[in-house]
Amino acid sequence: MMRVLDSRKIEYDSFCYADSPTTVGTEVAALLGQNPDSVFKTLVTVGSSKTHYVFVVPVNRELDLKKAAKCVGEKKIEMIKSKELLPLTGYIHGGCSPIGMKKFFRTVIHETAKNFDRIYFSAGRIGYQVGVRPEDIEKVIKVEFADISC
Repeated sequence: MMRVLDSRKIEYDSFCYADSPTTVGTEVAALLGQNPDSVFKTLVTVGSSKTHYVFVVPVNRELDLKKAAKCVGEKKIEMIKSKELLPLTGYIHGGCSPIGMKKFFRTVIHETAKNFDRIYFSAGRIGYQVGVRPEDIEKVIKVEFADISC
């Protein structure tokens, strides 16, 4: 994932907490010394149409499946099974990044991301995070910003 950012000359901060066993988002935010509102988790879903979507929400919030479905024009969406994540995205549970997946999926980031100079999310491996300006993410992948959490 960082190679993708480097190839696009996107400035980012990188963090390693690999010596900590946690994948709990709020604990990761504390390890990074960051506001949990600015630390995001990447969630992969599937709609009733069998189309996959990626939603990125703050670690201290939950994805609102109804809002998310409405945002992408689906009747219903659900989280994919953990065992489906690696073959679909190339990432494992706890290390999923919205950038650098095997294939691009429509990606929606919670609208509060625009309130921060940088947001933090997985760098593609458990124990590694990056901090990127929200507007720079749009230079790497096509994203939308919407109210998708409860």
